[in-house]
Amino acid sequence: MRTTLITGANKGLGFAAARRLIEAGHTVYLGCRDADRGRRAATELGARLVVLDVTDDSSVEAAAKTIAADGGLDVLVNNAGVQVEMSESGTVGAADVTADLMRRTFETNVFGTVRVTHAILPLLERSAAAVMVNVSSGLASLTRVTAPGTPSYAYPGVAYPASKAAVNMVTVQYAKAFPWMRVNAVEPGFTSTDLNGNTGAQTVEQGAEVIVRMAMVAPDGPTGGYFSAGGTLPW
Repeated sequence: MRTTLITGANKGLGFAAARRLIEAGHTVYLGCRDADRGRRAATELGARLVVLDVTDDSSVEAAAKTIAADGGLDVLVNNAGVQVEMSESGTVGAADVTADLMRRTFETNVFGTVRVTHAILPLLERSAAAVMVNVSSGLASLTRVTAPGTPSYAYPGVAYPASKAAVNMVTVQYAKAFPWMRVNAVEPGFTSTDLNGNTGAQTVEQGAEVIVRMAMVAPDGPTGGYFSAGGTLPW
């Protein structure tokens, strides 16, 4: 039996990944900001709820204490994310990006990942086969974003790709610092979620595939990598 925490898990990719992992035998904690929505999602899936706002220290610390009291953790999936630069009028481009927009994006996508990891790390250290999965994006790949004629090259936003590129770097540094744990970044693909106004080209079930696969990676599996459903991605 494996115990897993997924942040941002009451809907979208987190919810779909939780369903798959529960089916595979994991005990799953849904980390959700909204207690009511989280409770409904947990009831539907047969999961456990922890109220967790990745932007709030006290919320994260309380969630970590709850999980510790229940017995510990083996797998952390840092899934919670925002795409603040998306609006009804389109994506905020470089000419209009502000420091505040960057700050709000990084607060969840980067600082939230670090905040949760820091609080949960003592629990993972006690696991015999610890795993961390950081949900990144194909837009984090400098190689792809600088390749003319590709969808990544055409994306005009600044804050979201920059935040996910930072998540990739955090992933690499964690993997080096904690060789006893499997730590990887994943790109779910252009998935239809609230994050992009449900404009994605694939379902959340399809997008969750790589999250689930890397959450179940073996102790001798890859670490410090960046993966999509199709394999390894260029940084």
